[in-house]
Amino acid sequence: MKSISTGILYFLALGVSGYAAFVYGFLPLGSSVAPEMQKSFLAHPYGIYIHAFASIVALAIGPFQFSTRLRENRPGLHRWLGRGYLAIGVVVGGLAGLYMSQYASGGTVARLGFAVLAVLWIYTGLRAYLAIRRGSVKEHQKWMIRNYSLTFAAVTLRLYLPISMVGGIDFAIAYPIIAWLCWVPNLIFAEWRCTLANRHMSHFSVNRH
Repeated sequence: MKSISTGILYFLALGVSGYAAFVYGFLPLGSSVAPEMQKSFLAHPYGIYIHAFASIVALAIGPFQFSTRLRENRPGLHRWLGRGYLAIGVVVGGLAGLYMSQYASGGTVARLGFAVLAVLWIYTGLRAYLAIRRGSVKEHQKWMIRNYSLTFAAVTLRLYLPISMVGGIDFAIAYPIIAWLCWVPNLIFAEWRCTLANRHMSHFSVNRH
């Protein structure tokens, strides 16, 4: 079961990364999004390009950082990938995302949803970095789980948008909801995973004594 979920994670993360790289690298800006979003993209091209390509870095690197084999066999590579993930993906991508959130389609609700996402993305990345600098590996891992759940909003956003279109939901209604739906359940799931990890560690500690 774990191998299946890991395979799905890699498939979705790398698939959306490749798709986004193609769309933003080779197609006219805004050609693949709704007309309402296209206006914002064309009005702020530098902001969207920086956000898109920095976020691609984070989305693509993230799954590999959870690989136990990589951490144990190539710790140096793990650290350098982590630096790229946080510095380029999270910090640059998050700041550009915060900037672009001011111009998001869907009104105040959507803009607030994307702004909170960007702030939490940067915050959890900072907490993960500070934890590993202190040598708190377990705490670092938990913050990285939370952080990547927010990175994964790039995937869930692209799942919910076509689902809403197929369901015949008007974009003006769907997009403000998706601005929150694309990351809030992800973060709740991450917190659940962290809680399970805490319980497992507590149980292991009690059994050892």
